Amino acid sequence: MSSSPSPRPSADESGSLLGPADIRELAAALGVRPTKQRGQNFVIDANTVRRIVRTAEVRPDDVVVEVGPGLGSLTLALLEAADRVVAVEIDDVLAAALPSTVAARLPGRADRFSLVHSDAMHVQELPGPAPTALVANLPYNVAVPVLLHMLDRFPSIERTLVMVQAEVADRLAARPGNKVYGVPSVKANWYAEVKRAGAIGRNVFWPAPNVDSGLVSLVRRDKPIETTATKEEVFAVVDAAFAQRRKTLRAALAGWAGSAAAAEAALVAAGVSPQARGEALTVYEFVAIAENKPE
Repeated sequence: MSSSPSPRPSADESGSLLGPADIRELAAALGVRPTKQRGQNFVIDANTVRRIVRTAEVRPDDVVVEVGPGLGSLTLALLEAADRVVAVEIDDVLAAALPSTVAARLPGRADRFSLVHSDAMHVQELPGPAPTALVANLPYNVAVPVLLHMLDRFPSIERTLVMVQAEVADRLAARPGNKVYGVPSVKANWYAEVKRAGAIGRNVFWPAPNVDSGLVSLVRRDKPIETTATKEEVFAVVDAAFAQRRKTLRAALAGWAGSAAAAEAALVAAGVSPQARGEALTVYEFVAIAENKPE
């Protein structure tokens, strides 16, 4: 049973959040240089992390999971607003240092913080109460698979706000008919209502990336999509449809169905034109196709 939340100092009064000098000092002390391999770009602007927490609508009773906390910029702001924060960090040095940073900057909230030293793609369970929100500055190179894994593995996550490369944000939030609508758009939509939630400039990061970033909000569906097909079966249709996105679905789904004729039969049964392309379909239409796969 969770004890009552301890008082939260305001960010402005507490001075607990990290600024540019704090980030560089911490990094120097740890001998850390952000690596491109892990897509590391540390947020150095306290106003940006406050904005992320506000946009995520973090509540005092939330259990927030954060992926890739880095040096702790966002972690501290989340910890001031939520009941608990669980951070998942793959980097050995950063994982070892973060609990000390939390204890030094927010001693009154340190008992509300947990660290999982792991690759987020391999996380199967988290300590403490089930997470209710996911808020993260996701490493650019693994943003989509990490996001989909966390949504799938932790159905208790109701609200998600992630900061990702602007191009990835556009893809995740794209609607059918949009030229960037594709596999990430459909799969994210399987779990949640997805929308863009703002843009983030380059100058709030160290090092400054050479791309812009965007915020994406995902609110989990009240009820999962009703279907006789499994998620795996639906996702197999999505993958096949976009593997050859310029082809009509009759041609693109031939391998999936066993032949072009079988694909056409499944499409007609699902109420989808065999001449349509994947980029025109909603997640519900992909579900209907999966339900009508030939035996």
